[in-house]
Amino acid sequence: MKIHEYQAKDIFREYQIRTPKERLCFDTKEAIIAFRKINKKVVVKAQVHTGGRGKAGGIKLASNEKELQMATNTILGMDIKGHIVEKVLISEAVDIQKEYYVGLTIDRSNHTILLMVSSEGGVEIEEVARVSPEKIQKYALPIGSSLAPFRAREVAFDFFKDIHLVRQFADIIEKMYKVFVEKDASLVEINPLVITGKEEMIALDAKMTIDDNAMYRHPELEQLRDDDENEKLELEAKQHGLSYIKLDGNIGCMVNGAGLAMATMDMIKLYGGTPANFLDIGGSSNPKKVKQAMHYLTQDPNVKAIMINIFGGITRCDDVAQGLLQAFDEIEITLPIVVRLSGTNAKDGLKILSASNKVKTVSSMSEAAKLAIATIA
Repeated sequence: MKIHEYQAKDIFREYQIRTPKERLCFDTKEAIIAFRKINKKVVVKAQVHTGGRGKAGGIKLASNEKELQMATNTILGMDIKGHIVEKVLISEAVDIQKEYYVGLTIDRSNHTILLMVSSEGGVEIEEVARVSPEKIQKYALPIGSSLAPFRAREVAFDFFKDIHLVRQFADIIEKMYKVFVEKDASLVEINPLVITGKEEMIALDAKMTIDDNAMYRHPELEQLRDDDENEKLELEAKQHGLSYIKLDGNIGCMVNGAGLAMATMDMIKLYGGTPANFLDIGGSSNPKKVKQAMHYLTQDPNVKAIMINIFGGITRCDDVAQGLLQAFDEIEITLPIVVRLSGTNAKDGLKILSASNKVKTVSSMSEAAKLAIATIA
């Protein structure tokens, strides 16, 4: 579960991680009240679940009420990468001398918590990793209830010589680690962590993602959920027994099994196409699930063709075929559909589909990918 910047900062403040004076606002009137209470230059920041807000114009400085009103009116209602801005954070402007990036995530391959630190704060960390990976220092931290203070100081001394800054930085790392562990996070990030003219460290931005599988331990965090349309769709699909993640491509995929789904997307990319989604119908071949899966594929306006790749083990290919026919009866489908069935009852499934003129059947995954791409080329 992703949470907004203002929500992550509320958690930071619980753990005594310093943040600017701020107030969440939903309209210009509230923003003016916040500006007057802060009583200094402010930053108006869009609150949406996506990065790149600054580049999109979703972060603006305001020195007076007129500038504040203009900035707030401009940002509210703005579309940032498909996310409509409904609220803004009015935050005091800070005297920035230097910016750093600090993040914690899970290193699944090494079974550790990974700390990442960079002196290139304020820039999207993905861009730093792509252009200058040597500027990101990585530290493997043992998983436990707390981080040893000496370990945090070791990291701090890699970046600072001034003992005042070392102590501040080590303290922030320890507290971030505590947040990460106690909240069952998969990501805790400060970008930028700034040093002010008074040599104070402040978290100007905050980003957190909570592991959905641990939400049963954190009922108090459930109220922070503010899913966008794609996330709501993914949760709805999960209730139907489907694993669905929307992507940016134009070839809709329906597959059984996560591994085969990943291989199918790789195959599409190999032949020059772009998958529009990850959609795993699982081991069950209930025709109703197949029909529901087709619903998700066809309601995505970016999908121009559909590739169905089924390898029947527990899944029965004839059940999948029956589900497709039910979908054809109930959903108006004009998209080209390419189907590959193999394994349990594949011959029966292909026989069922032969009665429909809405699908093209092939015998291999590569054929299916090539044909799906060709239909929209």
